[in-house]
Amino acid sequence: MKSYKKTILIFAVAVLTFALTAFPVAAKTWKITVAAGHPPIFLFISTIHDTFIPYVNEHLAPLGHKIEWKEAYGGTVVKIGGELEALESGIVEMCNVGTLFEAAKMPLHSVCFYAPFGSGDLGIILDNMIEMRNTIPAVRDEWLKHNMVPLGNSCVDPYYIFSKFPIKSVDDVNGRKIGTAGSMASWLKGTGGTAVATNLPEAYNSIQLGVFDGYIVFCSAALGLKLHEVAPYIAPVNFGAMYGGAFGVNKRFFESLPKEVQKVFIDGGNLYTKKYGELATAKANKALEIMKKAGAKVTTFPDEERAKWANKMPNIAMEWAASMEKKRLPGKQVVKAYLDGFRKRGVKLVRDWDKE
Repeated sequence: MKSYKKTILIFAVAVLTFALTAFPVAAKTWKITVAAGHPPIFLFISTIHDTFIPYVNEHLAPLGHKIEWKEAYGGTVVKIGGELEALESGIVEMCNVGTLFEAAKMPLHSVCFYAPFGSGDLGIILDNMIEMRNTIPAVRDEWLKHNMVPLGNSCVDPYYIFSKFPIKSVDDVNGRKIGTAGSMASWLKGTGGTAVATNLPEAYNSIQLGVFDGYIVFCSAALGLKLHEVAPYIAPVNFGAMYGGAFGVNKRFFESLPKEVQKVFIDGGNLYTKKYGELATAKANKALEIMKKAGAKVTTFPDEERAKWANKMPNIAMEWAASMEKKRLPGKQVVKAYLDGFRKRGVKLVRDWDKE
C-alpha cells in the first residue's frame, strides 16, 4: 500500500511539474495594434504580416500565450511621418518607422545617405546598421528615447540612374538635369550635373515633360512607376543600398511582457530582418529583369567610374559628421563605424571618406 501511495505521489508531482513547465502559470492574451503609414504593397510592411506575426503566433502557442492582432496599415491609424510619435505616445503598440521620414529626431541614421558608394548588398547594410545600434549608444538611443524597441529592420535596394540618355561615365551627367530627393542631391555635387528636387509620384511625368533628363532611384520602385518607359537607359551606378528603418514595439509595453514573450518578439524580429533582406534582393533583381525584357537598356558602370564619381564630390560624409558634432552628436564616430563595418565585411570602398 505504501508503495502504491508513493507511486501515485510521484505521478502527481510529475504531472504538476509538466504542467508548470509546459505552460506559464499566468498564460495571457494581449491585444496589439500594429500600424504603418505605408500600405502592405510595400515589402517592409507585408513582411510583418507574412513573417513576423505568424512566427510570434506559432512560438507563443506552446507557452500558452496569445496575441489578438489588429493590423492597421496604409495610414488607417497613423500617417507617413507620424509613426514614431504614435508609437512613443502609446497610441499603437507596434509600428513601422522609416528613419528617412524622421531625420530631425533620428539624424544619425541618415549616415548611409551621406556616405554613398558603400555596398549594394542588402544583408551587409542591415548587419552593419544593427551592429552600429548595438555598439554606439547614441545610435541606439535614437530609438529608446522615443520609447521604441526596434525589432525588424529594412532597407532599399541600390540606387541607380534611369535616364533618357546612356550613362557610362560620371562625365555623362555633366550639364544634365537629374531628379533627386532630399540628401541625394549632394550625390551630384562636383559632377557638373544639376539636381532637381522631386519625388517618386512626380518622376514619370517630369521626365516625360523634360523637367529633368534622369532620376536617381532604386529598381524595385522604378518598376512600379514604369520609369523605363520614359527613361529607358539604366545606369547601375550603385550609390549603395540604403537603410530604411525598423519595425518595432512600444518600449513600456515591451517591458511589461514576460521575458519568454520578449524573446519570441526579438527572435521574430531577427527572422523578419533576414527574410526581408532575401525577399527585397530577389524583388530588385526580378524588377531589373522585367524592365530589360520590356526594352530597357542597362549600361555598364565599372568600379573605376564609381571611384571617379565619388572623388569628384566634396567630402559630404565628413561635412555631415561635422554638422552632427555641432549638435553634440558623435558624427565622426558614426561615419567611421559605418565605413569600418563595410571594410570588415570585405567591401572594397571606392572612397575612404573618413580617412581624408
